[in-house]
Amino acid sequence: MAIEVRIPTILRQYTDGQKAVEGTGDTVAELFTDLETRHTGIQARLIDKDSGGELRRFVNVYLNDEDVRFLDGISTKLADGDSITILPAVAGGMV
Repeated sequence: MAIEVRIPTILRQYTDGQKAVEGTGDTVAELFTDLETRHTGIQARLIDKDSGGELRRFVNVYLNDEDVRFLDGISTKLADGDSITILPAVAGGMV
């Protein structure tokens, strides 16, 4: 099962500069574990081990344009041909 994962600029240091990589897994968690086998260090930037293995607070993950936080989080099921987009949260502005 092939899943396309779009990588934001800030995480491309872990994917040798690639904008998109391919991975496998039945869930988002399994996909991130699979990515870690080829792109060492990326999983730690996505998953917060201190919070029981949930997504880091400032990382947004979309499955086919739907935020996985509104689905089943990292337990969200994946299917062949799905697309995952990883986006760091952007904050700022004027006070």
